[in-house]
Amino acid sequence: MLSGDLPDGNISSEYLVLEASYRHVCFPAKDLLSTRVPRIGIIGHRNEVLTPGHMSAEPNSDLQLEIGYLLLIDVVGYSKLLVNEQVELLQELNQIVRSTPSFRDAEGKGKLIRLPTGDGMALVFFRSPEEPAQCALEIHQASKSHPHLQLRMGVHSGPVNQISDVNDRSNVAGTGINVAQRVMDCGDAGHILLSKHVADDLAQYRHWQPFLHDLGEWEVKHGLRLNLVNLSKDGLGNSAIPEKLKRGRRWKKGGTPVRPVRPLRWLKFALVAAFLLAMLALTSTFLIFFHRASSTTSASLRSPAPLPVPEKSIAVLPFENLSDDKQNAYFADGVQDEILTDLAKVADLKVISRTSVMQYKNSVNRNLREIAKALGVAHVLEGTVQRSGDRVRVSAQLIDARSDAHLWGEKYERDIADVFAIENELAEQIVSQLKSRLSPKEKAAIEERPTADLAAYDLYVRGKTLIASAVFNAPQRDSLFEAVRLLDEAVKRDPNFALAHYQLAHAYDQIYFVGIDHTPARLAMADDAIQKLRRLRPDSGEAHLALAKHLYWCYFDYDRAREELDRARQKLPNDPLPYLLAGYIDRRQSHWDESTRNLERAVELDPQNPAVLQQIALSYECLRRYGDAEAILDRALLLTPKDAATRAQRAAMKLHWRADPQPLISTVQALLAEDPHAGANMAEYWLEAALCQRDTESASRALAVLPTDGCYQQNIPFPRALCEGKVAQLAGEKDTARTAFTTARAEAQKLVSDQPNYGEGLCVLATADAALGHKEDAIREGRRAVELLPITKDSIAGAAVIQDLAVIYAMTGERDLALEQLKIAVQLPGYLSYGQLRLDPRWDPLRGDPRFEKIVTSLAPK
Repeated sequence: MLSGDLPDGNISSEYLVLEASYRHVCFPAKDLLSTRVPRIGIIGHRNEVLTPGHMSAEPNSDLQLEIGYLLLIDVVGYSKLLVNEQVELLQELNQIVRSTPSFRDAEGKGKLIRLPTGDGMALVFFRSPEEPAQCALEIHQASKSHPHLQLRMGVHSGPVNQISDVNDRSNVAGTGINVAQRVMDCGDAGHILLSKHVADDLAQYRHWQPFLHDLGEWEVKHGLRLNLVNLSKDGLGNSAIPEKLKRGRRWKKGGTPVRPVRPLRWLKFALVAAFLLAMLALTSTFLIFFHRASSTTSASLRSPAPLPVPEKSIAVLPFENLSDDKQNAYFADGVQDEILTDLAKVADLKVISRTSVMQYKNSVNRNLREIAKALGVAHVLEGTVQRSGDRVRVSAQLIDARSDAHLWGEKYERDIADVFAIENELAEQIVSQLKSRLSPKEKAAIEERPTADLAAYDLYVRGKTLIASAVFNAPQRDSLFEAVRLLDEAVKRDPNFALAHYQLAHAYDQIYFVGIDHTPARLAMADDAIQKLRRLRPDSGEAHLALAKHLYWCYFDYDRAREELDRARQKLPNDPLPYLLAGYIDRRQSHWDESTRNLERAVELDPQNPAVLQQIALSYECLRRYGDAEAILDRALLLTPKDAATRAQRAAMKLHWRADPQPLISTVQALLAEDPHAGANMAEYWLEAALCQRDTESASRALAVLPTDGCYQQNIPFPRALCEGKVAQLAGEKDTARTAFTTARAEAQKLVSDQPNYGEGLCVLATADAALGHKEDAIREGRRAVELLPITKDSIAGAAVIQDLAVIYAMTGERDLALEQLKIAVQLPGYLSYGQLRLDPRWDPLRGDPRFEKIVTSLAPK
């Protein structure tokens, strides 16, 4: 059973807990668009929403023309909708467009302009005619899951002039926009129409040729003549002739080379003149750009374009439990998990991780073709499990999802003790059916049974499930300790149960790393579990993966951890976890570009797991690229639109980016209205927003649902009592606050009493001492925490303790020292934000100092 394939739910704690917790224990987020803007904002980043009518009235004597590749998108039937329906549809369109790889890549490189057009949007690309065409196909594909959103699109290229409106926001002018509008207007719902000029450029590439269907030359508005081409193939686009063309006037039939646009004479001359000016401008800027490019090595953090679907690729969907006893659902999950795990060991196969397929567990009517398309595979395996007494019945069928063809099926009915043999036989049959190479080592790995004790196996599955969901259970510690109890029982029943030792080590590492029990005794338990695993399976992928996690999480030994990850990747070719861990290590070492590339590789193996996307968003947040973080979270929300934690995380972006806590508060209120029990999963974000608003009543409500684990900052385990003290202090309840801070100090002292070099614990102790007025102790402890967690050791926690030292200095009246540390903190990647500095009460002692205000301004949105 693979270590990275964690059961139960959409998000794996193995991906999430340890890295996500360095922001908050749970992942919270934000509403898609600001409700303060009545006309829906189109993908606002640094350049917010603009309409063509908002251009500057002052003429610009410097005409800076360049060739733009334009994609216009229109919501069909928009004007007939109610206002709230218009708002909802444009929000969906925003999410879809922002989630496309073409959009993200162009935006990441600063080569994209976005404009609202009332009932849609315009995207202006600047690098290649392939960009708008590819983006249109990606939008069309994504919109299939939103059948009520009917779109038509038009693509054209031409000279455009980047200008600024009266608010100094970017906009464009030029005939290219007008012509693209005419192209799009000719289409119906589903059409992607191109001007012939763009189509001729695309036709130079063999892979585009099957998509291009010449419609001929037509007269459109104001006597403009357009040669139109329909972009469609294999269900992408609309292959039908547009209704407007059936009724319109055709000038020339398709298939003959004609000029793409033949407008009125004056317009033609204007276009020619503009083109010549553009060429001069582009020639002069090319040398500048080339020089800059040669001296700049900053790689894009955007995700790559979707890869072709490999022929030898498969998703093992959750097996249906047909047993009368519904408790056997664990057993059915285990059967599916073992088959998936066996297949994932075959390097010649692409196998989707369990986390991504588990969302289809309770699907009543599965559309296998759509599922396969979403997961990026050609084949799907589904089946059923029925356990009755000492007998088990397993049936499975292999489907080619592209054609819905039934390739293979089999039913097994045997003694329960033979269930692992059934799983192994089934996996080998699938390998054979897909004509994949199976090496002798892979065959031996598949045929190795995890245990001969079914009771131990049941304990193992239950423990593994608890670990996977621990990050979302309140309190987290209870879930992890219960998992440890179950796994301890499993290894007592079968001391040679290697995978149980693997999960046991994983649980111990989590308990140690997140600070639930950061003691030498807990570390020794993890060491012991890993040693037992290595003795049982010394060269297994799980042994290398467990050691890599242990070296990284518990010893910060990044180099040796990377070596073990390389070995694990060879043994577990379809496991996303080695890539995730490599991405986390890269991030801890400030290798941000490499980190995101590794995380995106994990997305390929686990495409329906929003937790990985959340991790990428966290990287953007550390870099204070909040617009990029929002775009990634929009992708995650397309996968889990109702997930409270992701919605809260998305909402928090406006607080940190623009010092606006209201979207987060509104999202919290909406989530609580939908589910009164949702508060525990977003309590820390709720508390943060309430404190920033100085709303003690709301803060007290957030405290009431805050998990007993406390409020984490990165991996710094601030106890619940410290949060209670902050709220009481804000409310002016001095005695209550002091009592809470005293309790927090006692808990922090216990953390460091046996671990004098536990930097995170010292940071907690220093904060409590500062709140109690123990100035000398607080400063000494805070400085020691910074020494123990340098940036070179951990760029995330290191930046956090520098920030906290600034707070400690501010609380103890050392304003100059506080500003000195704060000046360092704002220059480092981390979670310190403009919104926090503007609104968080912790910074009140520095307000009014011009030096502080200058630092705050340095983080203000540009």
